[in-house]
Amino acid sequence: MSKRAGYGWAPYWFPMLAFLLLVEIGSRMPDRFAPFMLPLRVLVPGGLFVWYAVRGSYPELRGYHPTGRGLALDVAVGLLGAFLWVAPFLLVEGMRPDEPGFDREQLGASWVGVALALRTVGYVGVTPFVEELFVRSWLLRFIDVFDRREDFRKVPIARFSWRSFLVVTAYFVMSHVSWEWGVMLVWTLLTMAWFYHRRHIVPIVVAHATTNGAILLFVLLADARIRDAAGQPISLWFLL
Repeated sequence: MSKRAGYGWAPYWFPMLAFLLLVEIGSRMPDRFAPFMLPLRVLVPGGLFVWYAVRGSYPELRGYHPTGRGLALDVAVGLLGAFLWVAPFLLVEGMRPDEPGFDREQLGASWVGVALALRTVGYVGVTPFVEELFVRSWLLRFIDVFDRREDFRKVPIARFSWRSFLVVTAYFVMSHVSWEWGVMLVWTLLTMAWFYHRRHIVPIVVAHATTNGAILLFVLLADARIRDAAGQPISLWFLL
């Protein structure tokens, strides 16, 4: 690990590790602790990301000068990713999991709006930055040089190699639950292609945030309004 302040592994690892640990801890705690765990899962990783960002620990976030067309295309890729994620679950009944998904009332019936706001901030604002910096900035570059003991920071952002491409694709898929593997693979291949085309981390963060935001908005607007083959309303909260 490099000793240069602000440019080692910590800015990429700590926000992601904090999120994973809090999710794991929360899954093992009684439901009465949910009012504490949901805010922590958003504020701790998000706070770590902001702290490292203001210290200049993410040089790959600099140098992005979006044009109207470029930004529109990044958003379009994100919307396509959301469609490819959601459509199979609506069209193929066997793909829909038998689980409730996000619990809007985990903070209490009178705090549904707060729970949804926290979920929105985490899902659309925090996760795209934390996950993309860890996976497509650190992991993708580290895989290319770990056996040569070279500094991952010397590898250009979005440099293609089969080794890093396959490892990152496998990571994205396997880091999700098994019933998401198919749609996650499709989404990963789409966004990897766009990442190699754009050659900057920010466009893929925009696409990722757009996908998440579009899925969340779709759930809010369409939950229980779409019916299955038997005419029963479909709960869409499993998507979140």
